[in-house]
Amino acid sequence: MATVVSKPFGVTHAGESVTQYTLSNSGGLTVNVLDYGCIIKDIIVPAKCGPVDVVLGHDTIRQYEDDPCTYAGAFVGRYANRIENACFTLGGKTYQLEANNGKNHLHGSVSRKNFSVKAVGDSLLMEATSPDGEDGFPGSLKLAVRYTLTPDNAFRMDYRVTSDADTIVNLTNHSYFNLNGGGDVLDQKLRLYASQYLEGNAETCPTGRILPVAGTPMDFTAGKRIGRDIHADFEQLRLAGGYDHCYVIDRGRGSSQSICAWAASDQTGISMKLYTTQPGIQLYTGNFLQQCPTPGKGGAPLQQFGGFALETQHFPCSPSHPEFPSTVLRAGRVFRASTTLRFFTGKQCGRL
Repeated sequence: MATVVSKPFGVTHAGESVTQYTLSNSGGLTVNVLDYGCIIKDIIVPAKCGPVDVVLGHDTIRQYEDDPCTYAGAFVGRYANRIENACFTLGGKTYQLEANNGKNHLHGSVSRKNFSVKAVGDSLLMEATSPDGEDGFPGSLKLAVRYTLTPDNAFRMDYRVTSDADTIVNLTNHSYFNLNGGGDVLDQKLRLYASQYLEGNAETCPTGRILPVAGTPMDFTAGKRIGRDIHADFEQLRLAGGYDHCYVIDRGRGSSQSICAWAASDQTGISMKLYTTQPGIQLYTGNFLQQCPTPGKGGAPLQQFGGFALETQHFPCSPSHPEFPSTVLRAGRVFRASTTLRFFTGKQCGRL
C-alpha cells in the first residue's frame, strides 16, 4: 500500500493555502500532487541511472498560477480541449462561453480551483464544485477526482461528476511527459493504439473528418520515435507545428479500460503504458512550450518539444459534431472516466 504525507506548498495570489501530497510505494515510485487544480507536480520513477522525474512542471504555486498556457500536470475542464467559437447549443438554448483561445474556448478554469482532499488508504480523494454559469456553462457541477498509487507502479486517475442541470463535460489530465527527465522528447518512442485520427483545421479544431493514419506521418500504430516524422511535409503537421491531434482509440473488449499508448526511453530504460475508458487521446508534442514565459523546474526555461502530453478524453468540439460520442451530461446523472499510467524500468515492459 502507498503511503501519503503532506506539506505546505505556498499561498496563492488570493491568499489560499496550497498543500502538496506525496504518494509513495514500496517499488520506489513517488507522485507529488497539489490540491490546487489536482496538479500532478512530479512523478519520480526509479531507473538504472537513478530516480527520474518524468513530468514537466514548476517550482512554486505562484509559477503555476502565472503560467498562462501550459496547464502543466493539471486536471482540466469543464471541457478539456476546444469548443469552436466558444459556444454550444443544448436543449434549444445557446450558451456563450469564455473565448480564451482566440475565438474558441479551451479547457476552462477547473484547473485553477483549490480542491478539498481526503487521504483514503492508498488514494487521494479531491472534491470541488463548479458553480452554475462558471465559464458560461449551465449547471452546478460536483467534481470528484481520485488518484491511486498501487504497489506495482500504476497510478490511476478516476473522475466522477454530477450536475443539477443538463450540461456538457469533457475531462482530462494535462501532464507533459519526458521519460529522459530533460532535453527534448524527439528520440523517445511512442506507440498509439489508434488507427484513426481527427483532421484539424488551422485552429486545431476538428473538421469532422475521421481519417486513417495508415500511410501518413500520423501513424504511431507500430511505434516510432516521436521526432521521426514531426517535420514531415504534411499539412496536418504544418498547421499544428507538430502533433496536436485527437486520436480515436481502438477499443479493447472485455475490459473497462483499454490500452491506448505506450512510451519508452532507451536512455533511462523507463517505459509507460496508458489505459483508459475514454474514446480519444490527444497527442500534443509541446510544439510551443518555448513560448511560455514561466520557467520550468529548477528555473530552466521550457523548450520546444520538451514534453509530450497524452490527454485521454472525449473528442474536441463535440457539440458541433453530433456524429462524435456525446459529451452531454443530463441532470442527476453521473459521468465517470478513468485512466491508468503504469511505469516499468529495464526489461519489465518488453521492448517497444
